[in-house]
Amino acid sequence: MPDAKTDFTTNIPAKIAANPDKAKEIGATFLFKISGDDGGTWYLDLKENVGVSAGDAEGLTPDCTLELTDEDWKTMSENPGAAMQLYFQGKLKVSGNAMLATKLQQILA
Repeated sequence: MPDAKTDFTTNIPAKIAANPDKAKEIGATFLFKISGDDGGTWYLDLKENVGVSAGDAEGLTPDCTLELTDEDWKTMSENPGAAMQLYFQGKLKVSGNAMLATKLQQILA
């Protein structure tokens, strides 16, 4: 089961590289704040410089920010449909344009 670090340094960049046009169709930026031993902070740009960078991309304001634990990330990455359940349980906090978060399934699935 991949952890957040592996997903953001290897898996998600590979999915974006395989289909950059599909990623750019989302046309938004995301900040992921994942707590726990396998967590971290990553900035996902699906607008300008399509890709993933570690950290919170100082000076840039994400369109959507998602906050969750590394365990909940594993649940969501295995089953992107679980995101709504995690959200309604209060385990996934979304700020900014929450509707953009629903488009992430195109990249995470």
